[in-house]
Amino acid sequence: MNVGVLSFQGGVIEHLNQIKRLGHIGVEVKREKDLGIIDAIILPGGESTTIGRLLRVTKLIEPLKEKIRKGLPTWGTCAGMILLANEIEDEESKYLELMNIKVRRNAFGTQKDSFRTHRIVNEISEEKLELVFIRAPYISEIKGNAKILCKLDDKIVAAKQDNIMATSFHPELTDDLRFLNYFLKGNWMKNK
Repeated sequence: MNVGVLSFQGGVIEHLNQIKRLGHIGVEVKREKDLGIIDAIILPGGESTTIGRLLRVTKLIEPLKEKIRKGLPTWGTCAGMILLANEIEDEESKYLELMNIKVRRNAFGTQKDSFRTHRIVNEISEEKLELVFIRAPYISEIKGNAKILCKLDDKIVAAKQDNIMATSFHPELTDDLRFLNYFLKGNWMKNK
C-alpha cells in the first residue's frame, strides 16, 4: 500500500518510518501528481497555519479536498486535525473544511505544557495506548456523522467521520504501531 504523508513541514519522517515498519511504502506528498499514486494520506502535526498556507501556495488544497471527498482514507494528527476541521474556535480562517468538528488550537497549553498519558481506545485496543500531546488542539464540538474515538477527561481528542480520522495526539512519536495499523486496515471506515 502507498501511504502518503503531506510533506511540507512537521512530523513527516516519524510517520514515514512507522509506515515502513508496517511494510508499506511511504510517499512524500508535495504536489498534485503525488496524490495519484497514494491509497491513503496522513496530515502530520506541525504548524497548521504554515501547512495551510503551503497548501494554498502550491495549489494542492483543492485537489487534496477533492481526493478526500471521493473517499481517500485520511488521518490528521494534531495540526492535521486543525486542517480537517470545519470550524476553528475564535478564528475565521479554515483550511480543508472536511470534518464536522470544531477545534480549539493549542488547547492544552504551550510547548512546555506538552505531556504523555495512557488511555484505552476501545476501537483500537483493549490495552492502554501511549498518547503524546504537544501544543495539542482538542475537539470542542462534534456534529453530524462525526463520532468520538477517544476522550481525555471531558475533552475529545480523537474522532472519525466516513473516511477521515483525526487525533489531537501523536502516535508517530511512540514505538506503538497499533493506531497506524488501525488506520491502514480501514475497518473503521466500515463502521460509519
